[in-house]
Amino acid sequence: KMIKNHLPNILTCFKHRISNAVAEGLNSKIQTIKANARGYRSFAGFRNSILFYCGGLDMAP
Repeated sequence: KMIKNHLPNILTCFKHRISNAVAEGLNSKIQTIKANARGYRSFAGFRNSILFYCGGLDMAP
């Protein structure tokens, strides 16, 4: 019954061959940053940390 209810979505997955794996991986990274920091004083600090670790910045001079 569950497969019958979700059949259009299952077939779409095979047709387009895309998934949300990239979004899930990024979310996992953000959750790790949040857990390691044990809290931020402001949202700006949290945002900067996410951009630093997930932004792919090259810090070499």
